[in-house]
Amino acid sequence: MAAVKLLTVVLLHFFFTFVSSLYFHMGDTERKCFMEKIPNETMLIGNYRTRLFDGQRDEYLPVSQNITLSVQFKDPNDKLVLSRSHGSEGSFRFRSKEPGGYQICLQANCSQHPLPAGVLLAVHLDLRAAGRTNNYAEIAALLRVRQLMEQVLQIQQEQKYQRLMERDSLEVTENTNMWIFWWPVARSLYVVFIIIWHTKSW
Repeated sequence: MAAVKLLTVVLLHFFFTFVSSLYFHMGDTERKCFMEKIPNETMLIGNYRTRLFDGQRDEYLPVSQNITLSVQFKDPNDKLVLSRSHGSEGSFRFRSKEPGGYQICLQANCSQHPLPAGVLLAVHLDLRAAGRTNNYAEIAALLRVRQLMEQVLQIQQEQKYQRLMERDSLEVTENTNMWIFWWPVARSLYVVFIIIWHTKSW
């Protein structure tokens, strides 16, 4: 039971290292960057969708198909590890090679049809770490070893209990055998003592 609980906690920890949802506005050709701390060998999945927001009228507008959103990831050593360009909606994924702070940058490009004055791009970005992808066999092996160790410990405790029960049973048997042996002797001595006492009293 303890192994099942441990497995659940470990898998939840690895599958949901972090979940991050962001909502922000950005102008045409504006660049927004964020930092996320990611463990090594972790698959990061990102989904985004964009809408146009008219700040003067405080309302959302239909999205133009000519909007392009560029996504770039840089590792903790400032090395570019992902660079993609998508339309108004899209998704991306990549696997981290080392732990640390990764820089995520998004840049809008509406150069073919520039945004009207007062209109911004509203971006919904969801980031999710899908777990350490190449350690499941190792985790399963460690859990199996722990489970086997617990089983060995349980067997040892049962054997110790069995030995205690056998020892107690042996003591009871020995006491019973001694009683069976000495009771007739004691009874015989008692009878002899009574006979001698009665004989003397005559």
